[in-house]
Amino acid sequence: MKRVIWAAMIPLGLAACMAQEMPEAGEGARLYAENCAMCHGATGQGDGPLAGEMSPPPANLALIAARNDGTFPRAQVLSVIDGYHRADLPGQEMPEFGLLLEGDLVPVDTGDGVMTPTPRPLAALLAYLEAIQQP
Repeated sequence: MKRVIWAAMIPLGLAACMAQEMPEAGEGARLYAENCAMCHGATGQGDGPLAGEMSPPPANLALIAARNDGTFPRAQVLSVIDGYHRADLPGQEMPEFGLLLEGDLVPVDTGDGVMTPTPRPLAALLAYLEAIQQP
């Protein structure tokens, strides 16, 4: 009986994604290659083919954790990718990726222990970026 009562208390969005698992970095690598590599480079170093045309240059995505005292800021990265928070990006050059906001929802721990329903493609890209972090 407790299980039924607890399940009834789960927000609808989270309940819909509980059966899904966080995607692996390999799934995000494909999305990265399609959407990010032209500016940020194949390995996230900020040296893509279009980087020379940009001012300021694209960020080195392999050093996100290093710029944050060794912690990968999941919520912040998600906010920048989806366009919600771009105040810290000089020049506002990065496009919004609306297609990454579509798809099945998966639970993502954004760093505060709360599982947040997140579109699977966006979560996959997050997993990839976290996997390429350098010290």
